[in-house]
Amino acid sequence: MENTSTRSTSRPSATRVFVARLVGTGVFDPLGDAVGKVHDVVVLLAHRGQPRAVGLVIEVAGRRRVFLPLSRVTAINPGQVITTGLVNIRRFEQRAVETLVFSELLDRVVTMRDGSGQVSVRDVAIEKDRNRDWKVTRLFVQRASSGPLGLRRGETFIVRPDDVTGLAGSLGPQSAAALLATMEDLKPADLAGVLADLPLARQVEVAAELEDARLADVVEELSDDEAVALISALDAARAADVLDAMQPDDAADLVAELPTAKADVLLDLMQPDEAEDVRRLLTYDGYTAGGLMTTEPIILPPEATVATFLAQARKAETAPALAAVAFVCRPPLETPAGRFLGMVHLQRALRERPQQPLGSILDKDLDVVLPDDSIGTVTRLLATYNLTALPVQDEAGRLLGAVSVDDVLDHLMPDDWREADDAVTDEMIERSANA
Repeated sequence: MENTSTRSTSRPSATRVFVARLVGTGVFDPLGDAVGKVHDVVVLLAHRGQPRAVGLVIEVAGRRRVFLPLSRVTAINPGQVITTGLVNIRRFEQRAVETLVFSELLDRVVTMRDGSGQVSVRDVAIEKDRNRDWKVTRLFVQRASSGPLGLRRGETFIVRPDDVTGLAGSLGPQSAAALLATMEDLKPADLAGVLADLPLARQVEVAAELEDARLADVVEELSDDEAVALISALDAARAADVLDAMQPDDAADLVAELPTAKADVLLDLMQPDEAEDVRRLLTYDGYTAGGLMTTEPIILPPEATVATFLAQARKAETAPALAAVAFVCRPPLETPAGRFLGMVHLQRALRERPQQPLGSILDKDLDVVLPDDSIGTVTRLLATYNLTALPVQDEAGRLLGAVSVDDVLDHLMPDDWREADDAVTDEMIERSANA
């Protein structure tokens, strides 16, 4: 067993590569042209014999994940992987005998054969042998608690795969702390892409480590089917908390896809105010202004100042498209709000004194958008007036909510736009526009 105190003095093989450091590395062909980036490493964990690494999962254009056999890798250098240039662009599909190191092995709890207790896998090293095969040769592990040898809690050290048991099979639910530590800086859309590639059971483990607001942001970026599967797999109380943290329009879209019985249970568990907003949005068709709108834009009275608007726009939970405009109304200021008076654009507000009342700088030259107006009407108005959001009013002129440009784009894009590469997406959008 290799203790961390000797790691700096040991002489690892020149070909030894730790997977957590490899993920995200660029993949290049012999001419130096970028092919993609490493997403994961595929290994075969035999119950007998040394585990073997067989290939890389790389992400190419359009966020497509494909399999690259390690036999086609000519070099793994700091910051780059060099291939023979032959890459099969067929989408990677994991086989039952395969294990993904980054997605599935990190945080796996295994047992030391020397009787010193359990440890968690924090990283995995692969190494090329004399036959040019890549083998799993080392595990970087962390002790979860003090063992009979009196070692301190949290000690990290390196062991060989045959020093532990339980590597080839999960011992139950895993923590996802180490996995998430490598993804903490990812944007929600990118984290959603990583999450969607994990088995559902692992998705639930990752979700358990995320705060409600962070998970809500990620769920909003998943496809409908992926979001439904994850929310359905969560404990009902946790699922309701996540729905509470989501934008009301996104929560309504998700609830609409759930079985009626499941949807009713979650709505009953949500905060009453949040559930009321979702129920109200569910009464509208999905491709109308009412179905597209959020009920939580920035709403202020006419006597509020520019400084107040800027403070609201700076809040982290305010979506960028909605932060660009304030909707000025008579009280009440929660939707359905009072009579809509006009909008104040962020750019205009930045040119005014902080104490300037919003009522004096209103943009009133707007067409009325009713909740039953089509997505085509909304899109035309957003494009005509170069807006990031539009107010939605009822017949009496009261503000019901706002439609943002990002919500319109989500509904105009093909259902599988997250899966398609750029060329395919362009073709699908063109077909949609010509339909």
